[in-house]
Amino acid sequence: MEALTDAISAFNNWYWYVVMALLAVAGVWFTIRTVGVQVRMLPEMLRSVVAKGPETGADDGVSPFRAFTISAASRVGTGNVAGVAIAIVLGGPGAVFWMWVMALIGGATAFVESTLAQLYKRKGRDGFYGGPAYYIRDGLGQKWLAALFAVAITVTYGFVFNAVQSNSISESVQANWGTSTTTAWIVGVGLAVLTALVIFGGVRRLSAVTNVIVPIMAVAYIVVALIVVAVNITEVPAMLGLIVGHALGFEQVAGAAVGMAMVMQGVRRGMFSNEAGMGSAPNAAAAAAVSHPAKQGFVQSLGVYFDTLLVCTATAFIVLLSEPTFGDKEALGMAVTQGALQQAVGAWAGPFLTVVIFFLAWSSVLGNTYYGEANIQYLAGDRAPAFITAFRVLVLLCVVGGALGTVNLVWNLADTFAALMATINLVAIIPLGGLAVKLLKDYERKLKAGEDPRFRVSDLPEAKNVPLWQDGETELMRTVPGYGAGSPEELHRPGLPLRRPRGGSGSSAR
Repeated sequence: MEALTDAISAFNNWYWYVVMALLAVAGVWFTIRTVGVQVRMLPEMLRSVVAKGPETGADDGVSPFRAFTISAASRVGTGNVAGVAIAIVLGGPGAVFWMWVMALIGGATAFVESTLAQLYKRKGRDGFYGGPAYYIRDGLGQKWLAALFAVAITVTYGFVFNAVQSNSISESVQANWGTSTTTAWIVGVGLAVLTALVIFGGVRRLSAVTNVIVPIMAVAYIVVALIVVAVNITEVPAMLGLIVGHALGFEQVAGAAVGMAMVMQGVRRGMFSNEAGMGSAPNAAAAAAVSHPAKQGFVQSLGVYFDTLLVCTATAFIVLLSEPTFGDKEALGMAVTQGALQQAVGAWAGPFLTVVIFFLAWSSVLGNTYYGEANIQYLAGDRAPAFITAFRVLVLLCVVGGALGTVNLVWNLADTFAALMATINLVAIIPLGGLAVKLLKDYERKLKAGEDPRFRVSDLPEAKNVPLWQDGETELMRTVPGYGAGSPEELHRPGLPLRRPRGGSGSSAR
């Protein structure tokens, strides 16, 4: 097992240079093309995330905020707690700086990928769905690459990342109540049962759960982090100086990885946490019912800030204010954060963090599972229900297995699959990004004219194979039962008559 872990780690150390270059190029390029959309459109981000939905009138859509919480459920989890601690211990304080940098430029990437997902989304029996597989197939015309991405994200999120979340819950519980195989089994089986109760209820039940869990747990964790900062307020200036000093090479920490290794830790953990560019959040973005694709792009861009600049920074401050030992390759991420929190505010912090990480990690399992299901829908079409049921069973087995697995192997596998998935998505959105830029300009033009921006596909003639957003589509969603329901092949396409509503009679509506 140790040999396998070392081999995977060696591959990651090489391949992540490629991913890091792609992330940087995409983030900078989209920041320039959108004129810093992730900064200058912050007021629109805040307005869009609280907009009452579904805006299109589709009864089976989810609101922008619920779509945000599905993606936040996947984002805000062990990457924010255990992952950040690993980055700091292995890469030094400067890794935090590079996480911030990735969040800043990643906001533009998140806007582009989620806007594209909205443009190419579908409408099925249970609401809207879509993601990178759809914009790769319909926008780029690359069916094989779309299928490869769908397989990659299904394996990555449904199996590997869910094992990571389960592993961190198990580690946190055992840190408080003693290391034991029995405890690990109890955690794994118990988590699997709770997960089954939600994921077999579909996206509506899932979004209802994440709608409550994510905000409450994230706020509770941030409040405790603020208490830690307040207790150590005199140490904060020195801590910030340490972060910047190490990031820019002014200082070094004995035994800690420096140079590119430090940058890579920040980038890898930052991307694993906020997921900008990975192609995961667009699957949740596509589920939202909004009147313009850019609106959900704003919402998901805000999600990057929420994840990294708030939750990840909270962990970073907790860990750094405890003066950790750097360069310890044997350190366990969750144990580092838990120990630092207990050192700062007392023994009660251990059980508290166990509760927080349980709910954050569990909500991540729910969000991750939705991503897998959305892509199985793409791969299987009409046969998707049977495959989704089998997928859910495998997810539950991975949840149990993750609770029993070793920390280093699970995290190394997560890094590998995240890198492969991100590569496919970034290769796709760089050439497609021009459509998202034009959608942004269309939104701004209509906003400047005093309108609540509403998009029609005729506003963007360059976009090909767009199945929805037709003229009058909003009214059809309100008045035609079952409009657009079914497999992608059954959906309305430009220039073709709309198919007959399910359960209706007479001629097709036009």
